[in-house]
Amino acid sequence: MTDRAPRTLPPHPPPPATSAALAIQARDLPLDAHLHTDLSPDSDVPIDAYAEQAVERGIAELAITDHVDFGPEMPAYAFASFGERERVVRDAAERWAQHGVAIRFGVEISYERRHEADIREHLARNPYDYAIGSVHVFADSPYEASRVAGWTAGRPLAEIVAPYFAEVLGAIRSGLFDTIGHLDFVKRYLMPHVTPAQLAAAPELYEPVLMALVESGVALEVNTSGLRQEPGETYPAGPIVERFRLLGGTRVVAGSDAHRKGSFTMGLEAGYGVVAAAGLGQLAFRRGGSRVRVALPDRFRTRGV
Repeated sequence: MTDRAPRTLPPHPPPPATSAALAIQARDLPLDAHLHTDLSPDSDVPIDAYAEQAVERGIAELAITDHVDFGPEMPAYAFASFGERERVVRDAAERWAQHGVAIRFGVEISYERRHEADIREHLARNPYDYAIGSVHVFADSPYEASRVAGWTAGRPLAEIVAPYFAEVLGAIRSGLFDTIGHLDFVKRYLMPHVTPAQLAAAPELYEPVLMALVESGVALEVNTSGLRQEPGETYPAGPIVERFRLLGGTRVVAGSDAHRKGSFTMGLEAGYGVVAAAGLGQLAFRRGGSRVRVALPDRFRTRGV
């Protein structure tokens, strides 16, 4: 158990009313590969709260991927040490193994090219079972709430998203990560100035990052947090995952990106469905050693996979 005092965080806004995908509670799934606990600054969930639900719902394996940031101005900078995070997760893994739940010690690192050397040193020194690299939106980003209207006004779509996708491309090419998290998370911040439909109508904007994933072997994450946020679709949506497969991509994974107890595996049934509908039958994961493949349950494999 963590020794930190309980924190009360503001509730997440309600999910979009149109997200019928959230009505199906995820059960009997092999993996949720993206979870945050109270060792992330934006989560208040004790690790055992996820494990208890995993037992109840038949979720066999969890990746705890708490935030690590490298800029002093970022919220997860020095928030929890590697030693504390490893101890909490490894202790929980030992407690819950007897209940049939495997818990892996992962990390979600906020990638910025300017911090790549520090990230590389951290990962070389500190062994994780699994590492996600993600591009987030912080105070100095053009997508921050006070700047995004000015940034999008009068600019073509390609220019609007260029800084975000350039950082994603840097994360992929760095070779530091098993997976790239929420590939087009920027669409959350672009609304209502740019809609998901506008991005969907320009799939060529995704092509460089998708090709980099294919060429590098870094996995594409289907992140279901977008289903409970304003975009109302996964990061990325199904057509982009399908495009990834058509370009030769095979390595894909799914995670709920839960930060609250009630968000555990939320939308994950739909996320697995996105993977299956794209023609992919396995998830790509790592358990501290070599990469592994995790088969989708048969109910998904019958959807044309």
